[in-house]
Amino acid sequence: MTSAKYHLPAGTATGTDYAVDVTPARAGWRYSSLRTLTLPPGGSHTFPTGDSEWIVLPLSGGCTVATDSGETFELHGRDSVFTAVTDFAYLPRDARATVTSPAGGRFALTGARCERRLPARYGPASGVPVELRGTGNCSRQVNNFAAAGVFACDRLIAVEVLTPGGNWSSYPPHKHDEHRPGLESELEEIYYFEIAGDDTGLGYQRVSPSRERGTDVLAEVRSGDAVLIPDGWHGPSMAAPGHDMYYLNVMAGPGAEREWLICDHPDHAWIRGTWPEQPVDPRLPLYPAREEPARDERAREEPARHEPAQGEAR
Repeated sequence: MTSAKYHLPAGTATGTDYAVDVTPARAGWRYSSLRTLTLPPGGSHTFPTGDSEWIVLPLSGGCTVATDSGETFELHGRDSVFTAVTDFAYLPRDARATVTSPAGGRFALTGARCERRLPARYGPASGVPVELRGTGNCSRQVNNFAAAGVFACDRLIAVEVLTPGGNWSSYPPHKHDEHRPGLESELEEIYYFEIAGDDTGLGYQRVSPSRERGTDVLAEVRSGDAVLIPDGWHGPSMAAPGHDMYYLNVMAGPGAEREWLICDHPDHAWIRGTWPEQPVDPRLPLYPAREEPARDERAREEPARHEPAQGEAR
């Protein structure tokens, strides 16, 4: 039961310069965007940010990000999403930026339509909270690089999730598709997947309807696939035994507050009560938080903004 409208296998959502190019118009919603960019050694790419804020996140390799206002950010990057936390660069709306990679690499551009124009900033890998969630075969690692309350954006929320082979994440299934003050946020979401190992690696993603004629997806996912979630109970995300799973979550919505508040599926919420009885999967963390050489602290200053406490289901 897979909806082609919401599951975008690798190679089916390309753009002129991008291996994945999900825009609000393409997704049929208002805010969230995702692009993946591949650059050869010495390659560069220039793009306007338009009406969206963006984060440049290395998937493999490093790069330099330069803005038309004169800011330059050197991103160390990483060998792959399965080897390290990475640094990143935040770009405001109404700007122009160039990404250059001396050694080549692959880069995610996570975006959200927004109103405020915040300053361009560097996000150090050492500032990314690495969190372990769940226990037993629900254990996973979350790299909260642009979670609400961690790194200031206007609307964009983005995190990375790593699930050891054989485990389930995004579990219990949860949703965030309606505005209920203090209980649930309305957020559009993109999942972008990479699977460790050879080309046989795969996983599965489930989205079940939370309303009449709502989103209904059961997808076999492989490296480079994306799944769009405008609404619905999403989860589990299942990693096949022997193949660790990575996914990048990109979220944004219309709420006045930038917050990630979720509602667990009532049929499955009980699973949380079993977690204290089990240990965290000993394979986690797949890699720890990364220390970096000290650099100018002004590069990581963030505008003051209240960020409420967030849920724990991702």
